[in-house]
Amino acid sequence: MNTHRVLTSLTTLAACALTAVFATAAGPALPTQPALSARQVDRPAVGTVVRTHDGAVRGTAHDGYRTFEGLPYAAPPVGRLRWAPPRPARPWTGTRDATRPASACPQAAGEVPGGSTDEDCLHLNVTAPDAATPRHPRPVIVWLHGGGFTTGAGSSYDARRMATRGGAVVVTVNYRLGALGFLAHAGLPGSGTFGLADQQAALRWVRSGIGAFGGDPRNVTLAGESAGGYSVCAQLASPAAVGLFQRAIVQSGPCTGRPDRPFAPSAASLPTARGTGARFAAKVGCSSARHVLACLRGKSVSRVLAAQATDQQPAYGTPLLPHDPATAVAAGGFPHVPVLIGSNHDEGNGWAAGIIQAGNPVTPDTWPDVAATFFPGPDQASAIVHDYPVTRSNGGPVFGAVIGDADFACPTLRTGDLLSAQVPVWRYEFADEHAPPLTPGTPPFPLGAPHASELPYLYDLGGRPRTMTAAQHRLADTMIDYWASFARTGDPNATGSPHWPSGAVQSLAPDHTGPTRTTTRHHCTFWNALQ
Repeated sequence: MNTHRVLTSLTTLAACALTAVFATAAGPALPTQPALSARQVDRPAVGTVVRTHDGAVRGTAHDGYRTFEGLPYAAPPVGRLRWAPPRPARPWTGTRDATRPASACPQAAGEVPGGSTDEDCLHLNVTAPDAATPRHPRPVIVWLHGGGFTTGAGSSYDARRMATRGGAVVVTVNYRLGALGFLAHAGLPGSGTFGLADQQAALRWVRSGIGAFGGDPRNVTLAGESAGGYSVCAQLASPAAVGLFQRAIVQSGPCTGRPDRPFAPSAASLPTARGTGARFAAKVGCSSARHVLACLRGKSVSRVLAAQATDQQPAYGTPLLPHDPATAVAAGGFPHVPVLIGSNHDEGNGWAAGIIQAGNPVTPDTWPDVAATFFPGPDQASAIVHDYPVTRSNGGPVFGAVIGDADFACPTLRTGDLLSAQVPVWRYEFADEHAPPLTPGTPPFPLGAPHASELPYLYDLGGRPRTMTAAQHRLADTMIDYWASFARTGDPNATGSPHWPSGAVQSLAPDHTGPTRTTTRHHCTFWNALQ
């Protein structure tokens, strides 16, 4: 087996899990908002001008909801503010145009068509139902996008259905990514956590400003998927985030992720993160410079993106994130807020399919080598091969099951067990085995409900709804009802939706929503013994 080629496939696929999802869903690149002088506009439509604490903004009126895009929540992190904690945005005079999304944070081409090199990216977007007013505020959902901490943008998630059906005010957030968001270096305040600090700055903006849009600043749910879900875990573990949100939703980003399990997001210790930062500095030619940070800040965004590691992780052992989120959750060291948490039935299938299509077949002959490549711990590979037997026809699904069980399903159940000792927890498993495909082409085997496949049921990715059956549309409505009810009350049970028992794992499948047993199906006794 070509181990180097497999590992290359691994790092590429693991870091860019959602790239093809949004590249195909979004179609042509969305127009980005240029630098604005914040001048007045002509005769704004009724209800689309909102006065914020930074200045007035003009959004767009739609059928039953309003959008306000490209709102700055922090100053551009450029020049000396590159690799510095976020600073407040500068107020403006006149009325700022908020009818188009701002630039995504710097990233290679992928989830955001064409990529981005614009560091002036700390913006958010607000979607509010028409019924939301300062006198009648609605619950707020702050959404953190996924993308392996290297790709993604808040504007990729159209929240119209969550606003109109769910009645929530939704805020989608850009935060710094890659080395620009998570570089760690000795003597650099905020090392390893700039992206997390951005998320907290956005939450502070929500606390002080969302009321003007009809959101309730005292009822904020922090939600995210994949790296965004793990970001929610990190914010639960961060003392600086206490009081900034009252509920949490973690989708496919379990708090007990491990660095040696490369498909799911996790955090790195500060010494490890500094080692990564030192290698990055050397790669861009700054390690021997007298003033390393000045040298790094002088490098172009393109050079930074080319030199950064494929995998990016927040650093713990830092002022913002004192402990690994897994440790904090196990110790009960987090705000006691209700949590909705879950994963998808076939999380690993997309990665398994991609690795196989890259020229790495999984057969009875190659399976021991594949297992050893991805799970190199002592005796792990032989135990995996024994517990997950491969035949001539099932190699892809078995490999996908191993990835999904080890990195998502069982860590999610473990996280739920730890959280439930302290707070109300509602667990789900998204299980539509015919979920609309997120990538073009024909996979080498049916993918079922892989990583990120639940997202189109909650948001229109790239502003375009997916093609669904009538039963799938009903499931989407049920999921929005659950998520919105949880944001309102901390309990997902909503009138007209199937009952979600407390303490059970709720299977979410078209016309088959109800409690399910997942521990045995996902071999969690086996994986827990390998911890």
